[in-house]
Amino acid sequence: MPKDLIKDGKFNYLSKGEGTPLVVLHGLMGGLSNFQGMFKHFPDNGFRVIIPELPIYGLPLIKTNVGTLAKFVKEFLDYLDLKDVVLVGNSLGGHIALVFTKMYPELVKGLVLTGSSGLYESGMGESYPKRGDYEYIKKKAEDVFYDSTIATKDIVDEVYNTVNDRGRLLRTIAIAKSAIRHNMAKDLPNISCPACIIWGKNDIVTPSEVAYDFEKLLPKSTLYWIDKCGHAAMMEHPDTFNELVHKWLIAEAL
Repeated sequence: MPKDLIKDGKFNYLSKGEGTPLVVLHGLMGGLSNFQGMFKHFPDNGFRVIIPELPIYGLPLIKTNVGTLAKFVKEFLDYLDLKDVVLVGNSLGGHIALVFTKMYPELVKGLVLTGSSGLYESGMGESYPKRGDYEYIKKKAEDVFYDSTIATKDIVDEVYNTVNDRGRLLRTIAIAKSAIRHNMAKDLPNISCPACIIWGKNDIVTPSEVAYDFEKLLPKSTLYWIDKCGHAAMMEHPDTFNELVHKWLIAEAL
């Protein structure tokens, strides 16, 4: 748990800086620390970075879905009295950002998507029967990255513990099914805000054709590639990721 985590009622979050709010949404197996590079860079450059802890494993099972998480983000923005935000999302976080933008377009001035779900879902579903196999889970965690050493023991242990906890496992499955139901292909052409798409060239979770589809379907999108990079660009190449996001924010005057 980050030492500067703010806890206030139902919300746990990080917040730093002043200026245009960048609201960062983590993925299914991710956490607030995945975006520590952004938390260090942007507050010194005229932006406010806010990273809420998404209640993925704290919702009633029947309400564990992408739509409910988008509504949670709306509650969070209302709580902080935020509008005209730039949503930044990785994997499931990108999907939540897209659903949120569909539901509340008036609150979003820009989107940053990296390894986002929403068009193509390939997670750890096939690993559930082998959830007790630590080495198998380790390999699945390593596959998220081009550089497998980034999948530290702490990261592997967290994934292993998640898929071996019955309550968390059921919610992971519920989210995976919800993500498939919430395919965004028909909705993306109606999203009018600028979108920055940053993709790892070596992403095998959401392969390169997914990035091209996002670029084709989002009317105001810009696609950037990072070489020798897997599914979590902000973790593998934080400096390059920050440079690309910053460049795009300036170009779009956000």
